[in-house]
Amino acid sequence: MKYISTRGGIEPIPFREAVMMGLARDSGLVLPERYPDVRDRLAAWSSLSYPDLAFEILSLYADDIPAEALRAIVDKSYAVFSHPDVTPVRPLGRAHLLELFHGPTLAFKDVALQFLGNLFEYLLAGSGEELNVVVATSGDTGSAAIHGIRGRDRQRVFVLHPRGRVSPVQEAQMTSVLDDNVFNLAIDGTFDDCQNIVKTLFRDLPFKDAHHLGAVNSINWARVLAQVVYYFHAGLRVLRETGAAKVRFTVPTGNFGDIFAGYVAARMGLPVDKLVLATNENDILSRFFQTGVYARGAVAKTLSPSMDIQIASNFERYLYHRSGDDPAAVRAWMEEFTRTGTLDLSAGRAPGTPVDSLFLSGAGTTADTLAAIRDTYAATGTVLDPHTAVGVSVALRNLSDEAPMICLATAHPAKFPDAVREAIGRDGLATHPEVERVLAMPRRVTPLPNDPAAVAEFISQRLDPAQKT
Repeated sequence: MKYISTRGGIEPIPFREAVMMGLARDSGLVLPERYPDVRDRLAAWSSLSYPDLAFEILSLYADDIPAEALRAIVDKSYAVFSHPDVTPVRPLGRAHLLELFHGPTLAFKDVALQFLGNLFEYLLAGSGEELNVVVATSGDTGSAAIHGIRGRDRQRVFVLHPRGRVSPVQEAQMTSVLDDNVFNLAIDGTFDDCQNIVKTLFRDLPFKDAHHLGAVNSINWARVLAQVVYYFHAGLRVLRETGAAKVRFTVPTGNFGDIFAGYVAARMGLPVDKLVLATNENDILSRFFQTGVYARGAVAKTLSPSMDIQIASNFERYLYHRSGDDPAAVRAWMEEFTRTGTLDLSAGRAPGTPVDSLFLSGAGTTADTLAAIRDTYAATGTVLDPHTAVGVSVALRNLSDEAPMICLATAHPAKFPDAVREAIGRDGLATHPEVERVLAMPRRVTPLPNDPAAVAEFISQRLDPAQKT
């Protein structure tokens, strides 16, 4: 399997190189040249354990890693999850809930970042090189990246989060990790500002090369790939249990990485009826799938901070396929969006026809979020975090009698106790021992301005000069 860039500026590269490159050197995003058709394997896969299924799927894309090494990486990555099914599925009223929060930091990002940290360790041990990961986070990616990399040889992680725009628990999970290879930076701005700084550093190829920069954001293909697995795991299980022919997934969406993994699963042959994209008030993506217009606005601060995003990095991967795999079109579209803040792809669409027949979309407001938390608890006794609640609120508008709905539960509610308290009116419903532990720990964080040069200087000062050769 070879990998290319959405902007067409790199020669096809193997999986190992794609992982270490992160953002493509032409500023595009890395994608496989093709998606394997696995429809003839679904029956056999439906009864596999999570690690066994992960190995089968990852093997299709990581064919330059020996099978025994990949198997060891997979087993090590998912042994740290607290549930034997890793990502269990259970009934939730008229839908199903896919619980993705049983990893070390209680968020779906652990599923990919435990794998990616172990993968980096394997690749670096073989090459003898160092890797300095620079990552922007709207909340959960940062702590998951830190816990995937902390204490590892040959790796450091620099995490940029928007100051005052993550939950107290998310901030504590990041800043309470005091390992020497972990650096937390609180940026005066939004997540989009943090992401722009990271992309600016990666576009500076001399700086990137000299400082051995790597990425674990969903701009890294391996991150998206690892998330494809739980779509198959949950979808095949629900299909088997219900006898349905297809399933629907509702995905709380900010940066488009998680739902793009579902898009990949559908292209591989998982019987997906619809992908339901759910946003909060930062609804640039839900508006696109309703109108065909992708238009940037101001970032609103909400109860679901990990979704407070206006520029979705992974959307470029979708645009590449929407263009008919035409990198020239992608380059033109991204240049237009950068220049004007708007990309209009509505031309030629007949009134009333969907922008993409695979996607439905909707926005869940703050009132919708609180209502979903309150009503779900009253009906089922299940407590939702606010991101999952956004998804559930949109899912309930898009149920189908023919295709069971699977709602992705992206974080444990204990990470957002204030939202749960506001919705239900009671304390003590959103707790977890790990949260109580990190809240009591000392912290370390460095405030920095919204300036790529300031972040670059910080990174340079923390690295051994011998690495910058």
